[in-house]
Amino acid sequence: MRLVPTEEQAELRSMLRSVFAKECPPGVIRQWKDADAESFPESLWKALADVGVFGLAVPEEHGGAGASLNELAIFYSEAGRALCPSVVYSTIAFGIALKRLGTPQVCDRYLPMLAGGALRAGVSAWDAADARSLRPTLRAARADGGWTLHGVLPFVENADLVEALLTTAFTSVDAEPDRMFGFLVEPGGPGWSSTRQPTIAGEHQCRVELDGCFVPDERVLAGTEGTGLALGDLQWVADVVTALACVEMAGGGAAVLERTVEYVSTREQFGRPIGSFQAVQHIVADIHIALEGARLTAASAVWWLARGERAGRNVAIAKMHASEAYKWATLNAHQVHGGMGYVRETDLHLWSERAKVAEIRGGTADVAARWLEEEIGLVG
Repeated sequence: MRLVPTEEQAELRSMLRSVFAKECPPGVIRQWKDADAESFPESLWKALADVGVFGLAVPEEHGGAGASLNELAIFYSEAGRALCPSVVYSTIAFGIALKRLGTPQVCDRYLPMLAGGALRAGVSAWDAADARSLRPTLRAARADGGWTLHGVLPFVENADLVEALLTTAFTSVDAEPDRMFGFLVEPGGPGWSSTRQPTIAGEHQCRVELDGCFVPDERVLAGTEGTGLALGDLQWVADVVTALACVEMAGGGAAVLERTVEYVSTREQFGRPIGSFQAVQHIVADIHIALEGARLTAASAVWWLARGERAGRNVAIAKMHASEAYKWATLNAHQVHGGMGYVRETDLHLWSERAKVAEIRGGTADVAARWLEEEIGLVG
């Protein structure tokens, strides 16, 4: 695993940091998290599309850059620092999933639009509270020219914003055994109902109910043999999304650490900066150590996945570290800031709220510990 970035990777990071500094300041995030706001961060979306973020991991034949997951991880790190809206992540996850699971026809249709920033999309193909639970909650029944979907997706990020949603369902055809197919649903049509649910961080979390929602055959993913999606491929996608989320968390924690160091360097007590007190130094050092552990384990997971490996153990370790480190960093940052840490104008709460949501998304550290137990054979 390469820990020193190449010149191109360093330039990519610098460019992304400049884009986020201009287009995604805390004021934009405040507006985005407003539960009543219907606006969409068009300026940020356009800026990311213009620099090719959505096409980073898309193959060149579909208008992308054909970069690896390692370059995509650089984006997630910088996006985490800036608290990038999650609809950006869900759209990138859609491209990753389609590249792995989609037919050539489906990829030809969707990936060029995604690479150009002309498509907002999402994925709901595993349990929102356990990324290793791939059992669908939907049923699909055969219909003329396609399938109809029935059931409930309890937690779907950005369902009220996306134009395409990749989900899975068990198929029911006469006496055949259940098979798991992928379906590209276009929200808002007949049989689709989406209800937004408030969250601590103001994310667009929705409950989706499908009652006879029709998906034509050309938007169905049935696997290479036409008998259903391979669990291994779907798990790889879930692991990639989880590992990149860990990179995002490490990036968010790094921003919290920088803010904390700046504060303790300028805030004075008893005629000296509070950063000169040993107790404060210990807290800051512990935050740094925890975040470095999260950063390195997340980088390791992404590196192995980029090589095409299963990397289940690495992903579990990364999720355990990142979930706890990000949350722990924000809690201690509030403590070091004292009363100022709880004043909304300081913006520190924005990272604290995001840390709590990120901790739960895909599974908490306890859930990830169970993944690790299964990976090393401690669970039968």
